[in-house]
Amino acid sequence: MTGDEPVADGAVGDDIEYGIDEQPPLGESIVLGIQHYLTMVGANIAVPLILASAMGMTDYPGVTARFIGTFFVVSGIATLAQTTFGNRYPIVQGAPFSMLAPALAIVGVVTAGGVSGGAGWEAALLQLQGAIIVAAVVEVAMGYFGLVGKLRRFLSPVVIAPTIALIGLSLFSAPQITTPDQSWWLLGLTLGLILLFSQYLDVKHRAFRLYPVILALVIAWVVAAALSVAGVIGGSHPGFVDLEQVADTRLLLPIYPFQWGVPQVTTAFVIGMFAGVLASIVESIGDYYAVANITGSGAPSGKRINHGIGMEGLMNIFAGVMGTGGSTSYSENIGAIGLTGVASRYVVQIGAVVMLFVGFIGYFGQLIATIPDPIVGGLFIAMFGQIVAVGVSNLRHVDLDSSRNTFVIGFALFVGLAIPAYMGNFESTLAFREAVGLEATVDSLVGTGGSSAIWIEAAAQAVVDTVFIIGSTGMAVGGLAALVLDNTIPGSREERGLAEWDRLTEDETDFDSFWDRWVRTETGTED
Repeated sequence: MTGDEPVADGAVGDDIEYGIDEQPPLGESIVLGIQHYLTMVGANIAVPLILASAMGMTDYPGVTARFIGTFFVVSGIATLAQTTFGNRYPIVQGAPFSMLAPALAIVGVVTAGGVSGGAGWEAALLQLQGAIIVAAVVEVAMGYFGLVGKLRRFLSPVVIAPTIALIGLSLFSAPQITTPDQSWWLLGLTLGLILLFSQYLDVKHRAFRLYPVILALVIAWVVAAALSVAGVIGGSHPGFVDLEQVADTRLLLPIYPFQWGVPQVTTAFVIGMFAGVLASIVESIGDYYAVANITGSGAPSGKRINHGIGMEGLMNIFAGVMGTGGSTSYSENIGAIGLTGVASRYVVQIGAVVMLFVGFIGYFGQLIATIPDPIVGGLFIAMFGQIVAVGVSNLRHVDLDSSRNTFVIGFALFVGLAIPAYMGNFESTLAFREAVGLEATVDSLVGTGGSSAIWIEAAAQAVVDTVFIIGSTGMAVGGLAALVLDNTIPGSREERGLAEWDRLTEDETDFDSFWDRWVRTETGTED
């Protein structure tokens, strides 16, 4: 940090080893950057594997490896773009879970023969690309035309606290943690090592403070791999490491724009995907506030939020062009900042460059894929527990003796957990449509046939799909509930924490966009 920005919490800032604008030595930055990426590797591999399985792509291992590699290439470029030209926060960009629900719905319709052009994985992926690209164009407009930033005046700590907390709580039931055949000793080993290095030995040696995640992951993986090679744990064990699949991969993967073909656009798919984009925007705003809080910076200005969302939209377009499932801010590395104290933008950029290049290396993707789920589960508990605490810490600005505040916060947290749990009973938007009796309701109201009936049904599907997608995203449900209640239930600015937060929020002039920093500077020099 420059030192001129408003500081949200001096105590938080004092825990930071490297501030946002600081640059550690190159060698150290490479290791720290890789560590940031390792915290989100589970999610960045889980999304393509889920999509590949739904599309039937897993029958072609070579194609699947290339698909995974493309996600890492897109992640690297998107992270570089966001940290350089976007909001400039040290946040890794990666495959979004918030857009996974509409993606699976699209894949389900296409593979079932619901559209012309085939029912194979190629046709499904092209439809997915088209939906992401068009929906992302709207996201770009919302960001760069300032629509998202205007919402900031409605956001108080009463809204932001449960939203950020729900980002962390959303993964408490992740299969890497709660699967029935969990390897608790391996998960416990990973989590225990992270706790040992980051909380107990951090004062003994600087390496424990800076590298707790990568040290824990490597040690746990080596133990699991050694036991797998020795035959102590077999192929059916959740901690099994299959090293043979690494050797069966191509060295270099051909990754390039439109590698799967020309994207196809279907209106209904675009509308469904936009619901996922909206959920992604809500999650990203929560991430921006979280990283500002955890680094001791002032709360993000509307200008910074606008540039962040606008750049995420551009990178979603890029993700669609490359043929992945989208791109958004990742919460995992925010938790890593809290554990390691490394908030350097430079470190994240170095890590992004490394991921960009290794994404083309087939061996890398397969090696990362060998990390067992119990190890990923241990990382999740440490990372997302940290984010929950960051969210709760925002409540220090509000009056917790106020019954309206405690009601809003408690209600938002409860519905943010309960509604997604209910939506989890339905495998896809198609199942949810059937459960609400959409088709029968539309038929009873407007009948069948005719252009008006078709348009009404399409609109009704869009509304139901949007409810399902947003309802499946805890931070979107809780955040929207808190937003509505906090801005409609009477309460003073002091009571809601807005008076204190206004003092801590960065001024619009504190954030310099790419245009401000480079183009105008060069123009002024010429004059």
